[in-house]
Amino acid sequence: MSEQLERRLFDELEQLVLIDPHTHINPHAAASRTLADILGYHYYTELAHSAGLSREAIEEAGIGPRELVRRLAPQLEQLDNTVQVSWLVEMCREFFGFEGERIGANNWEAVYDAAEAAMAADDWEDTVLEKSGLEQVFLTNDFDDSLEGFDTSRYVPCLRTDDLVFQLARQGTRDRFEQATGSMVSKTSSLKQGLVRLFEHFTSRGARACAISLPPDFSPSEPDVTATDTVLARLDGDTDLDEDDAAVVSRFVFWTLAELCTDFKLPFDLMIGVNRQVYPAGVFQGQDLFDKRTSLKQYANLFSAFPGVTFPVSVLSSTSNQELVSYSWIFPNVVTNGHWWYSNIPAFIEIDCRSRLQAVPRHKQIGYYSDMYKLEFALPKFRMYRRILAGVLASDFVIGYGWSERRALELGHQVLRGNVETIFRGVS
Repeated sequence: MSEQLERRLFDELEQLVLIDPHTHINPHAAASRTLADILGYHYYTELAHSAGLSREAIEEAGIGPRELVRRLAPQLEQLDNTVQVSWLVEMCREFFGFEGERIGANNWEAVYDAAEAAMAADDWEDTVLEKSGLEQVFLTNDFDDSLEGFDTSRYVPCLRTDDLVFQLARQGTRDRFEQATGSMVSKTSSLKQGLVRLFEHFTSRGARACAISLPPDFSPSEPDVTATDTVLARLDGDTDLDEDDAAVVSRFVFWTLAELCTDFKLPFDLMIGVNRQVYPAGVFQGQDLFDKRTSLKQYANLFSAFPGVTFPVSVLSSTSNQELVSYSWIFPNVVTNGHWWYSNIPAFIEIDCRSRLQAVPRHKQIGYYSDMYKLEFALPKFRMYRRILAGVLASDFVIGYGWSERRALELGHQVLRGNVETIFRGVS
């Protein structure tokens, strides 16, 4: 009964056309061109490095795509137990006609050739989107992105603000800001004027969110404008700020972004708790970890200060998820958002999904986002989540609460799609 019920629910959830509310897609090259674009995803390179392949072999300058896959493929035989490799196998079956159980040293070339042939089709991008059931894909755009040359109704802009908050102390970032906005970073009034212009630019191109990734030690607070003006007045030429002065500017910029999210009615996505450069010898994008000492208590004043801003919050561990569930339980403007990075494992997703569905108001949950860099990953990642969601709906709601299947599916649809539309208002 339970397995059949889960299958029915999953089959229904599979029919739902989705909006992916957080990705790293390049809209000018959204789909892959070779299997190397897929295996070059940091999940595979960091796992291959962990399994024994040297960083030099993975990141050798000038290495061609076929040679990269040749080097990575034997490592897959030691990684076939991981969910990441299950994504790879599933997408190769769905997109490239792969019929085997494992991909490794003995068969990678046939998979590579089949993938290359499929990806060469002129309509490959459309094929992937259609087969994946994706209607829209949210981006993470640099603050100085022109947002030109792509369909913003398909690829929805999002203002990513990490550099603005944490790198404005560097002259190179200030140069980019001044070129993008026409405003000097010399006093708080001109800095804020430039930030307003960025919001105007992004919202005029259909942006639906502002987003930032935050380190464990960041604690937002209302800034000291006088102190910030004093720091900015000392900037001269190629001068970079010291750590204390940079923190003063960071607090001002972050708080101003929250104010502008109020003014422009944009959600402010917070991805909280990344410890950067924990493993400097790791491969590209395989050097960062989470820190379980992170607490949302650091953000309580922010949530209270901006009741009109919706804060979709992503966290990296189940410990943090329990805190996030509690904050979303209490704060009207805090939303649980996806299963991010190191939490994006079925064992963790099931626990976190179950706790959210049992404790958080149903309209305050964004079930999943892919975080993908290439379109082909949407299918296996969302399918993984839908399997888990179907299981939780079956066991906890249909069997546990006595809900009808239709009522459980309505909840599933809301978590998967409906809330993305209402929380990121303006999505069409």
